Amino acid sequence: MGTKQTKSDLPQGTLDLLILKIVALGPVHGYSIAQRLQQVSRDVVQVPQGSLYPALHRLENRGLLAAEWTQTQTGRDAKFYRLTRKGKAQLEMETASWRRLAGAVGLILRMTGAGAE
Repeated sequence: MGTKQTKSDLPQGTLDLLILKIVALGPVHGYSIAQRLQQVSRDVVQVPQGSLYPALHRLENRGLLAAEWTQTQTGRDAKFYRLTRKGKAQLEMETASWRRLAGAVGLILRMTGAGAE
């Protein structure tokens, strides 16, 4: 079982957090969100359209994202998403929660037979 794992399945709810973070950097359309996640994560996070677009709709329905149709540089119409005030608050809350959890998991994974390192 020495195969190298190149991509990772995201824990439930993590995709929403990552989408909010990308959109917080400026208005962006769906395809660009997926591209940016893949680039920044060095190909570990690869989001299929079948997961991305339902997540975008869910975030929009919850009032965390707002969207409007705009023409892209290539002249095609695309739905551009931006973070709402409610989305910004959610991003801050979920980021803090994720950092607490990651820190706690890190402590547990560093345990040795004698307890924490």
